[in-house]
Amino acid sequence: MKAFIPPCAVAIVASLVVAYNPAKEQPPGGAVEKISASIPAQAYAKPKKPRKLLVFSRTNGFRHQSIVTGKIALEEMGKKTGAYEAVISDELSNFEKDKISQFDAICFLSTTMNPFAPFKEELGKMSEEEKAAATKYELELKENLMAYVKAGGGFVGIHAATDTFYEWAEYGEMINGYFDGHPWGAGSQVNIYVEPGQEKHPLVAMFNGQRLDFKEEIYQLKAPYDSSKVHMLLRLDPEKSAQVKGKKRADNDYGVAWARNWQKGRVFYCSIGHNHEMYWNQEVLRHYLAGIQWAIGDYKVELAAGK
Repeated sequence: MKAFIPPCAVAIVASLVVAYNPAKEQPPGGAVEKISASIPAQAYAKPKKPRKLLVFSRTNGFRHQSIVTGKIALEEMGKKTGAYEAVISDELSNFEKDKISQFDAICFLSTTMNPFAPFKEELGKMSEEEKAAATKYELELKENLMAYVKAGGGFVGIHAATDTFYEWAEYGEMINGYFDGHPWGAGSQVNIYVEPGQEKHPLVAMFNGQRLDFKEEIYQLKAPYDSSKVHMLLRLDPEKSAQVKGKKRADNDYGVAWARNWQKGRVFYCSIGHNHEMYWNQEVLRHYLAGIQWAIGDYKVELAAGK
């Protein structure tokens, strides 16, 4: 039975689109051509049926300029490989109970803060009744998303998906940590390696055991981050990366990509994705595709026991 949403809540949601206009966001010149030339020729696995991937990038904090580039890459990769149809939408209604089940996986593409809450500039214009209705709607959407993943849905987080939902502890547990700064900024030379022993694992086999060495913003994470609780795929090597200030982890554990089961669901996260050029890096796109197809359930990949 569909939950009742007060008319005032509907009005609130409709008004939120004024905070930013995705239609005006443009990728850098030549990006479309570079992306097209870099997309894998085929999927890792033949879909069992037509698949839908919701690409959601609503932001209630910093908004990455590369979001528009990521949208293009994810949409075109689905079309070219036939792995999925990308539904590019920031509509909150997609997370309602009668709609969320249409998706085989949900991708949070650099979402920030609480993307289910009203935009900050809207709050001052809302009555107490409207605020209460918005809060109720937000909680319903959170419950729907978590139930969706636990029941077997796929969840893909790219870059700032860990800079999201700080007030929602279960989300932090699911994605395995929260953003705690980025000592390595967009112009920092970083060195990323495949987790030892995982060189032939299907989710990172495209790297052929070779290190990634490029300029990219890389996050450090705080609790509940725990690399022992996930199947780690990629890490940053702080010794071979640019020497920077602001590192907070005494253990030098800077995970970059991992996968895990979340009850019956599958969660894949990769922090690469700040710079535009990451979305036309051939190996990174293959990594995304493998992770997406695994999260959807078509690419049968085994994780370490208990992950």
